[in-house]
Amino acid sequence: MTRTNIDIDDELIAEAMNRFDLSTKREAVDFALRRLVGVQLTPEALLGLRGSGWGGDVDEIRDDNDPWREQ
Repeated sequence: MTRTNIDIDDELIAEAMNRFDLSTKREAVDFALRRLVGVQLTPEALLGLRGSGWGGDVDEIRDDNDPWREQ
């Protein structure tokens, strides 16, 4: 791990710390980066998901009032 000095919006980081119950700015930045990057899956892990299926019904959970949904 390396040490880096950055300028951060104080109000924004305070909001993140309050919203996610984080104790330090470092913890908030680390949390945000991990959420942004997400879980990295190897090609083998992705292929392992093939055929795992899903038993749900998209039409059943679709929100007909969703403004982003094409009509």
